[in-house]
Amino acid sequence: MPVLVASDLDRTLIYSAAALALTMPDARAPRLLCVEVHESRPLSYMTETAAQLLTDLGDAAVFVPTTTRTRKQYQRINLPGPAPKYAICANGGHLMVDGVSDLDWHASVTVRLAQECAPLDEVREHLLTTADPEWVRKHRVAEDLFAYLVVERELLPEEWVKELAVWAENRGWTVSLQGRKIYAVPKPLTKSAAMREVARRTGADLTLAAGDSLLDADLLLAADRGWRPGHGELADAEWTAPAITALPERGVLAGERIVREFLKATR
Repeated sequence: MPVLVASDLDRTLIYSAAALALTMPDARAPRLLCVEVHESRPLSYMTETAAQLLTDLGDAAVFVPTTTRTRKQYQRINLPGPAPKYAICANGGHLMVDGVSDLDWHASVTVRLAQECAPLDEVREHLLTTADPEWVRKHRVAEDLFAYLVVERELLPEEWVKELAVWAENRGWTVSLQGRKIYAVPKPLTKSAAMREVARRTGADLTLAAGDSLLDADLLLAADRGWRPGHGELADAEWTAPAITALPERGVLAGERIVREFLKATR
């Protein structure tokens, strides 16, 4: 029976320059591999050690990149190791099989969203009318499934985020603050549902997962074992559960530790 490894990407396996958290002396900093280029600029990294471990993991397990990124944003990433057969994009809205979205899966997700929560247009309108242009840099809709804002984090009022979370909760939506982005995501749109579908298709009898944000909590709870790094929304909230290991490492070294733990559990 194969082992399925579903891992969040940003700030879990891969890191922007701002999120690396290289707190050690320069001479002891790990060597880094660039795994994403955007508009001709390097954007995301992992340690070279993590890259080798991920290559080994790809040979030993069914590795499923699992992200809130859109398909287009995901396809910019060039992870080391064998190309994953499955990937989960748009927080579970798209199940990619050999690089192509499974249309039946996407259709079933959109039906469920229409039945169970307020429409995207209502949420988008609320974001547009309540967010202050002073601290909002971009308004975005992702894959016609959810919305997010890019903000100046130091200017963002904490009270506004709390009020938005309550407003969204009453309409079947979740709010998550990750770095400079605030996501509003329908509750039925989950990484865990897509992970269960991949487990069903592959016959996996052991599922492993990792993630750092509120949007990863359902994924971690659905897996047999899960890990979270020492940074991010879940760490800030001291969130945990019986099968979850809270790692002390922060930044890119947490990513390396997570792949090491996946490989150890797989073997």
